[in-house]
Amino acid sequence: MFNRFKLEENNTSVKTEVLAGATTFLTMVYIIVVNPVILKGAGLPLNQVFMATIIAAVIGTLIMALAANYPIAIAPGMGMNAYFVTEVTQQGVGYSTILGTVFIAGILFVLLSLTSLREKLITAIPPSLKYGITSGIGLFIAFLGLRMSNIIVGSEETLVTLGDLSEPGTLLTIAGLLITLALVTRNVTGALFIGMILTSILAFMTGQLKIDGLVSAPPAPVFWDVDLSGVFSNGLYTVVFAFLLVTIFDTTGTMVGVAEQAGFLNKDGSLPKARAALMADATATTVGSMFGTSPSSAYIESSTGVAAGGRTGLTTIVVSGLFIVSMFFSPVIAAVSDLAAITAPSLIIVGCFMMKGLAKVEWSSFDDAFPAFIIILTMPLTSSIATGISIGFILYPFVKVVRGKAKSVHWLLYLFALIFVLQLIFFPSH
Repeated sequence: MFNRFKLEENNTSVKTEVLAGATTFLTMVYIIVVNPVILKGAGLPLNQVFMATIIAAVIGTLIMALAANYPIAIAPGMGMNAYFVTEVTQQGVGYSTILGTVFIAGILFVLLSLTSLREKLITAIPPSLKYGITSGIGLFIAFLGLRMSNIIVGSEETLVTLGDLSEPGTLLTIAGLLITLALVTRNVTGALFIGMILTSILAFMTGQLKIDGLVSAPPAPVFWDVDLSGVFSNGLYTVVFAFLLVTIFDTTGTMVGVAEQAGFLNKDGSLPKARAALMADATATTVGSMFGTSPSSAYIESSTGVAAGGRTGLTTIVVSGLFIVSMFFSPVIAAVSDLAAITAPSLIIVGCFMMKGLAKVEWSSFDDAFPAFIIILTMPLTSSIATGISIGFILYPFVKVVRGKAKSVHWLLYLFALIFVLQLIFFPSH
């Protein structure tokens, strides 16, 4: 039964793989709480997003287990869910249209995974832009967490200002943040999820949370009628590109990082079975859009399972099984959905995690630093990942040409710059 996973060849055992799978699941299970809460802001029904999140995670992770035999888990990614909500608001379209952009991005990801174009796209884009995009998304979702909890509120004079910290919900957020920070600082496995549980207990004790039940039959999943025509009629090409680009970067970077930790990389740094591994994420994104969730990505939390000894797809089989079990806990998700204080601390802390790439930006080289800086600056201020990407991709070749380094810029960057200029002129965000 377990021969297909080649446990002996990978110096592991069934017991170790099960423990590793449970460890990975515990560190990433917060997504089944956070993702529905965020996407509810776009009008998506909470229970449907809950099921879509689990379906995407199960499908993507099973493909990773069976096709690539890697201990790398897949689920809807952080940042893209918050971006999904802002695009519904800014573009003035329904969530079915934005689900259409996710579906198209997923199909493009599948096609790219079957060709060498994916490698060309990744190598063409300079590190400063990649790190700038990831860090900008980190600020974007941390800012969302601060606004959700009213730690930061709108102001006519200064745009934003500090909120009323004496409000019960804000106080609960601060308490939850301190609790979760303590757990993360102490390197407690599943710190974000445990932090949400402890914050929920505190909310229940203070009368801010009421739970009608713990378990029930899973909500019936629903196929959404994704609006593909609306993508083209509203000119949402940059949104498609943003979903595609960020998903590719997140997945590739995470897979390489976890694979390096597990010792899977070839001597030349390439990843065996990379095509099958990427197909897992691309399929999860495509299927997830049809059930009602934002793009999926490989989870860096998989590294905790690797640290616990996970080396094969049996680890991710366990993760998939535990996600299926979590389907029966929808009443708890419904209870916490109206209390931002429970999920906001996780958003703020995950935002911090995503900033670590800033250390790799060549800040001493202005023509590399400024495009990264402008991406990081504009994403949270415009509440648009696509706008940040567009401006960064336009300015990067510009400063390189001015610096006399035009030949160092890949031709794809010039093409992207032209496309984004046309996008901003003729198809600006509403």
